Amino acid sequence: MRDTFKLSLLASATALMLTACGGGDDAPPPVPEETRVQDSRSSYVPKAASTYADFETSAAGKESFKALAGATVETDRWTGVLNGASYRVEVPKNWNGRLVMYAHGYAGVGNELTITTPTALRGYLIANGYAWAASSYTKNYYDVRVGVEDTNALALEFVKIAAANGRTLAAPGKTFIVGHSMGGHITAAAIEDEAFATARNKVKYDGAVPMCGVTGDTELFDYFGAYQAAAQALAGMPKYPTANFADIAALVRSQLFTTFSTVPTAQGMKLREVVKNLTGGERPIFNEGFANTGLQTVVWGTFGGDGTINGILNKPGIDTNRFVLQLDNNPAVSAEEDALNKAIVRSTGQPDANRLRTDGLRWIPKVNGEFKIPVVSLHTLGDMYVPFHMTQIHRNRAAAKGNGNWLVQRAIRAPSHCDFTWAEQVTAFQDMVKWVDQGVKPAGDDVLTAATVANPNYGCTFTNNTASPGEPTVAGTAVATRAFMPACK
Repeated sequence: MRDTFKLSLLASATALMLTACGGGDDAPPPVPEETRVQDSRSSYVPKAASTYADFETSAAGKESFKALAGATVETDRWTGVLNGASYRVEVPKNWNGRLVMYAHGYAGVGNELTITTPTALRGYLIANGYAWAASSYTKNYYDVRVGVEDTNALALEFVKIAAANGRTLAAPGKTFIVGHSMGGHITAAAIEDEAFATARNKVKYDGAVPMCGVTGDTELFDYFGAYQAAAQALAGMPKYPTANFADIAALVRSQLFTTFSTVPTAQGMKLREVVKNLTGGERPIFNEGFANTGLQTVVWGTFGGDGTINGILNKPGIDTNRFVLQLDNNPAVSAEEDALNKAIVRSTGQPDANRLRTDGLRWIPKVNGEFKIPVVSLHTLGDMYVPFHMTQIHRNRAAAKGNGNWLVQRAIRAPSHCDFTWAEQVTAFQDMVKWVDQGVKPAGDDVLTAATVANPNYGCTFTNNTASPGEPTVAGTAVATRAFMPACK
């Protein structure tokens, strides 16, 4: 491992000599150390990606865009393919010289590559002169590595794309990065010192807004493993092989829920307590999140993996040995909790499954807390898919590296994954930019103090349930869902 680390540092130093802040385009790509299943997948850009038909947002989004702008803002819009990834770029005629890179979330396990428009932010960005750009990435699956590389490559190509389309632009004076979910992981990883040292395409961002992000990187998958093990144990099948979960999934659910996931049995109530403590501890909106059947179905759909994250790794990386499952808010381990922890099946990851590499970024890039730019993050309290404890991991890592002052985190009172209102997202972006420009650090939430997080009014400060002009408010949208949440007092 020590020799591998030295080689990685040598490769990184060479890359830095080739280009201080550029992409190293004139240098040959590093020779892959090894291949994995992900490398053999044949992703493709559909023909429709080269048209403008789906460039706009929804009809509601267009109305919001006009309302925020005060009038229709004229922009240049370009689409194309860069290094196998499709892209969208939009630049106002009155460009303010700033570029916002948008990193989309997990796009599933298909091979068709798609682009996502940052609907909630687009109106604000264009109305205020910002250009934005988004990549489809060259691969789907949970490939944060290509997400960082392709987003960075697009940022580096921005001026050339404009020139190729007949518009001469100076290099951006400031470049920001924002993203949701896996895109939040990409956002948080892209600003890390390790990413700048090891990525082929190197960008120094000026500020970042990771939203509902996997800022605990591989620890998300450890959580899935611990959740599954607890469910099996409490359903009376503690030592059943985790990889064969599909064989017992229906039986496990029937033992834990009368109605999945809204009506737990007595054993299901115990599982709820376990999951609460795995995902960040006692807090408002957790119960509503646990009862969110649609999202819980997605979470349970992750159970039964082989530990390689669907071929992103070559060796099992999931490790659940450190978890101490708790059935209540008392950190002391009761006799029942001790028996449960002894009964569950444990997963042990290979130490080098996600090691540093000499051929670029780690296969799952790390969020080490090594950054020195303003970061404002958002996370919902009831998220079971990318749980609130991701923010706690991020805080602890940044503090351990002496960079806690660069991180502001905000808790939002919502029961699902990434279900922020447009206002919450725009405010986070505005506050991040003000911090960059004026050095005014915005307020945030304490995500670590248990008593604070457990307060019934936790998350009220930055939760904004008011719909923006044009924002959808039909059933199932963020604004509509908020009406069913406990009110702040």
